[in-house]
Amino acid sequence: MQNIPHIPVLYREVVEIFKDFKEGIVIDCTMGYGGHSSMILESNPNIKLVAIDQDQTAIDFSTQRLAPYHERVSIKKGRFSSVIKEILGTNDGKNIVGLLADIGVSSLQLDQKERGFSYESDNLDMRMDTGAMLSAGDVVNEYSIDALERVILEYGELRNYKKIAHAIVQNRPFHSAKELSKVLNPHMPKGKNINPATLLMQAIRIEVNDELGELKSLLQSIEEAKFLDAKIAIISFHSLEDRIVKQAFSQWAKSCICSTEAIRCTCGNNHSLGKIISKKPIMAQEDELKANPRSRSAKMRIFEIHS
Repeated sequence: MQNIPHIPVLYREVVEIFKDFKEGIVIDCTMGYGGHSSMILESNPNIKLVAIDQDQTAIDFSTQRLAPYHERVSIKKGRFSSVIKEILGTNDGKNIVGLLADIGVSSLQLDQKERGFSYESDNLDMRMDTGAMLSAGDVVNEYSIDALERVILEYGELRNYKKIAHAIVQNRPFHSAKELSKVLNPHMPKGKNINPATLLMQAIRIEVNDELGELKSLLQSIEEAKFLDAKIAIISFHSLEDRIVKQAFSQWAKSCICSTEAIRCTCGNNHSLGKIISKKPIMAQEDELKANPRSRSAKMRIFEIHS
């Protein structure tokens, strides 16, 4: 009997969105511990599910967890942006009725301090795929000061990015996230309900795993795919991701894509992929927030594609 480590965020809302499918394939782009996957499979006994993850630990765990559904599940290792392209190029791509992406670092990765995602970790890694080349140690100890400034400003949105980058260069090499956090804490913003080093760790993690690039590639693949009808649900955990999703969904919903300066429509006014289901992001309910504090940052947006 497996010890199930956690309940996935927005679990009720995900089940509600992905219910009553008579047939077809649902893609879970970020399988993790298999929580969302197992719930979707249980509530839809006639669908098949493709679960994707680049973390071998997650794959090993979820292969066991999803074993009761083995005839309806296919688990694939890799970055979801590339695996999605492969799936869309097969006959299965025509049968996709739902796609879920729970973007960002998983509880599995945060809870394993040896993975280096936490500011309390004794190393500097942060690779979602432990076989990947670039690690947090490479970013912190080898990036130029200009490259560090870019990462801290773009992905951490820290105003004093120059001072932080300078402090990193002056005090490196760093051997652990704990050491990095301790040295940089005096330069971190105060007054928020998070550890001061959180935004810096977020910035480094996004760089290591190209998280925003992955998200943009996924959205582009969805836009270019010839779905008949499908529900797309994306859960994000910070404003950078949510902004990208919101902008993409708004663009997909437009029927006319002419310039705002155009006197009349010349594009054909038939470019809409479907409709936005959630004008505002869906967030965790009070009881979930109490049971799982990490869910406070989760925002889910939903788009329904129509043929």
